[in-house]
Amino acid sequence: MLKKFIERPVLSTVISILILILGILGLISLPVTQYPDIAPSTVKISASYPGANAKTVMESVIIPIEEQVNGVEGMDYISSTASNNGSASIDVVFKPGVDGDIAQVNVQNRVARATPLLPSEVTRSGVVTQKQQTSALMFASFSSTNPKYDEIYLQNYLNINIIPALKRVNGVGDATVFGAMTYSMRIWLDPSRMASYGLVPSEVSAALSQESLEAAAGSLGENSGQSFQYTITYSGRYKTEDQYRNIVIKSLPNGQVLRLKDVANVEFGAQSYAGRSAMDGDPSAVFAVYQTPGSNAQEIIVNLRAELEKASKLLPEGVSYTILMDTNTFLDASISKVVHTMIEAFILVFIVVYIFLQDFRSTLVPLIAVPVSIIGTFFFLNLAGFSLNLLTLFALVLAIGIVVDDAIVVVEAVHARMESHHEAPMDATKNAMDEISGAIVSITLVMCAVFVPVTFISGPTGVFYKQFGITLIVAILISALNALTLSPALCALFLKPHQEGEQKRNFIQRFFDAFNASFDRMTHKYGNSFKFLIKHKWISFLLIIVSGLGIWGVGKMMPTGFVPTEDNGFIIGNIELPAGASMDRVYEVEKEFQKKIEKIPGLDKATIISGNSIISGAGSNYGMMFIKLKPFEERTTDALSVQSIIGQLFGAAAQIPDAQMIFFQPPSIPGFGMSSGFELKLLDKTGGDIADFDKVAKEYIGALMQRPEIMYAQTSLNTGFPQYEIDVNIERAKQSGVSVSSIFSTLQGYIGGLYAADFTRFGKQYRVYIQASPDDRINETSLNKMFVKTDAGSMTPVSQFVTLKRVYGPNSVNRFNLFTSANITGAVKPGFSTGDAITAINQVSEQTLSTSYSTDFTGLTREEINSGSQTAMIFALCIVFVYFILSAQYESYVLPFAVLLSVPCGMMGAYLSQWLAGLENNIYFQIALIMLVGLLAKNAILIVEFALQRRVHGMSIVQAAIDGAKARLRPILMTSFAFILGLMPLVFATGVSSAGNRSVATGAAFGLLVGTILGLFVIPVLFVVFQTLQEKVKPVKFDRPQEEIEHNNSI
Repeated sequence: MLKKFIERPVLSTVISILILILGILGLISLPVTQYPDIAPSTVKISASYPGANAKTVMESVIIPIEEQVNGVEGMDYISSTASNNGSASIDVVFKPGVDGDIAQVNVQNRVARATPLLPSEVTRSGVVTQKQQTSALMFASFSSTNPKYDEIYLQNYLNINIIPALKRVNGVGDATVFGAMTYSMRIWLDPSRMASYGLVPSEVSAALSQESLEAAAGSLGENSGQSFQYTITYSGRYKTEDQYRNIVIKSLPNGQVLRLKDVANVEFGAQSYAGRSAMDGDPSAVFAVYQTPGSNAQEIIVNLRAELEKASKLLPEGVSYTILMDTNTFLDASISKVVHTMIEAFILVFIVVYIFLQDFRSTLVPLIAVPVSIIGTFFFLNLAGFSLNLLTLFALVLAIGIVVDDAIVVVEAVHARMESHHEAPMDATKNAMDEISGAIVSITLVMCAVFVPVTFISGPTGVFYKQFGITLIVAILISALNALTLSPALCALFLKPHQEGEQKRNFIQRFFDAFNASFDRMTHKYGNSFKFLIKHKWISFLLIIVSGLGIWGVGKMMPTGFVPTEDNGFIIGNIELPAGASMDRVYEVEKEFQKKIEKIPGLDKATIISGNSIISGAGSNYGMMFIKLKPFEERTTDALSVQSIIGQLFGAAAQIPDAQMIFFQPPSIPGFGMSSGFELKLLDKTGGDIADFDKVAKEYIGALMQRPEIMYAQTSLNTGFPQYEIDVNIERAKQSGVSVSSIFSTLQGYIGGLYAADFTRFGKQYRVYIQASPDDRINETSLNKMFVKTDAGSMTPVSQFVTLKRVYGPNSVNRFNLFTSANITGAVKPGFSTGDAITAINQVSEQTLSTSYSTDFTGLTREEINSGSQTAMIFALCIVFVYFILSAQYESYVLPFAVLLSVPCGMMGAYLSQWLAGLENNIYFQIALIMLVGLLAKNAILIVEFALQRRVHGMSIVQAAIDGAKARLRPILMTSFAFILGLMPLVFATGVSSAGNRSVATGAAFGLLVGTILGLFVIPVLFVVFQTLQEKVKPVKFDRPQEEIEHNNSI
């Protein structure tokens, strides 16, 4: 079968060319993203109850919805937040692999059950259930240097002109503006004038709905035999300030009417004034764009940039936009980096092969094999529905080393035949293929077997492993196909028979002569060393045991992680002022801070937003910052790295008293929480008072901060916000003929605000709000101006029936899995890993918490805990698979141990080098380890395969082992060095995505180095031990008569 391919080189080349063409087609259509979609589907339910405080929202909105939604199919956990601005949001997070659309429908059906239980004000402004878009592709900011255009204008300009266009870009899931300054008609009531005319807010609201309405009055002259027909139209809902000012509220006795403008100011303003933002001192509006799962991030961003460019030509004077972050800058930089690395690796591999084969023609064979396998892989990635991301690219870089391998084994075997038997290239190739085709098949099977169990891991970690594993399996299979078809055909075509006799010696030849002489001497010494090692077999076994212990010891000391945090040129800041501080105060602090940090080198632009924060949500004392760094090209030194800039930011923040600021990078994997670090929830199972829970949370955080592993931990739970508690004197109200509900509706109308009607303008629908003007609702004395109607129709001040008591309470209340919870976020001290932090947190929980409190992890931390346990099992599976494949190949359950026991030496090298390089044990490293098992097993297979062949030819076991090892020394060193040098560019990577590069490569390269060197001495000894055992069970069948063998051995 294989001889066919050697005799028909055209057939062989055609197979390879087809694979190449398919690969190129695949490459063109592969989507490009940073990481595969791994974030679990999340459905967000949001509602608002205007004027309600956190506790009211929790009890009247969140609890009824949660009770229905809890336990929806495929749910992992549910968390919710109620805040004092009346907003409620519930996040339902599903298990990995649940389809987001189906999840959304299921949640929506459950929410529909709860709707009848909600207050009418809540259902009126709508309960929205939508799929949460997890990965933000881009943050951008529009700012204005023109005093005519303020934040309200900018936000609405975005909402009317820019956002709708961006949402239409293919693959965009959502685009949202930070802030709620949507236009709305604000009717600012004057309580004292209202009282003098005997009015309450609900009457104004009633007048609005009576006059500003849509009417359908039909048409005149319809089916009456007339020659014309006239449709009756009505101007519809009022759209302009003037129309609203002239609304008639009631008629006065003297024949005049009372209009709205007599008791209120009407202004076309913003729906909410709870947040402000500025960039470098100018008013701005910031928006984020999210992608849909499975879309091509790179393409979307190119289209978004084009849309923005188009829109920028029409921007008003003085308005401009800045892209604060898009994933492309990082993506393009890291992808071009990986491509560079591939090319460097390619060249280094070429050099190694050339030194060992010393013949340019032979070097061509492996060089042709590499592109075919690597490019062919793209076709299959496309079939499997993968994207071109950092993981698949890393896998391909690793594949270069493995792929060259098969080709080298072929060329080397043909060379050896030509040298020892002086055969013509064609015959040498056929005979060599007979010798090694078995080894190639078993190497391929073993390399694939190692990666098969990996594809069964579940959850987000599983997605990572799967992308890696399948990419490598495909590359290895194509490479084996090449090694059995294309490489032998090329050998038969290209190689020249070896020439005897002298030829002119130039410098290169002299170098090669010296190299060959020293290599032969080394091989000879290597063969002699076995006399010692085989006598003292315990040395080899001691090495293996020491390696095993070494792996265990270093593994304990090594920090663990999930994915290394990369520098992506973007920092998020979170600002918190003391409880109860106003939004304007936050804004001033931010402006002052912005001035302070202008001078930090490496910073490009800073945008500030007040009234909202990434960690704690909306609240007057919160703020956040988006800080854009200079491009990667300008930040090459360590002083300009993200880490050092974050350090300087913390330094600058320390100079501002009473403001708590933290700075962090967005998480390494989009869609898992907001900050890199750890996230956990502290749960209160007692259902008791929140103030007691607050004490427990403070103590718990104090205990966490004592731990050396934790840099900082903080919670958004704070019950120190100043509040007024209303106490209604019901007896007095009843005596005066005032109902309690009318007292509250009056307070809501003046202080909380009523959402009274809707109107359409600029093609969008906006709301009408009624509220007392800001100067009339400053403190408790303002209540004296607010009047209610008694049954008799006279007006009395609200303050007669209501007393306000000063209390302290939370700004927002969180729940997690139906228990009140506190969100705790934190960062890990450099030098420790998230794994260490998790252990520390668990210990603290055991020591400090009573049984009525517990903790639960969310976000990336949750995944890391779930994935840790899987890895060990997968690892064991890999080894079991390899063992059985080898058993089948050698027809023996004993011999495979000779291969498997040589693996720990290399693993120890990997652990040691990774630890010394100060890297962590993360997913990349674990994948490198699994690959090492394959590579080291491959070296062992080559030696054992050849030793077995020699044993069958009748050599003694020891002689066969030594001979097999000497024969395979050259190809083993060649393939190993090719692989190690191929990884060097990654090991010494700097700049973009260097953390990932180093994690992948360091362990693999040095593990292979140590493993190869120790393995070369250990494997033959192991072969001798296990082959002797095997022959006790089943004597070997020699392929020549016994007497002849004994005769040969005695000569």
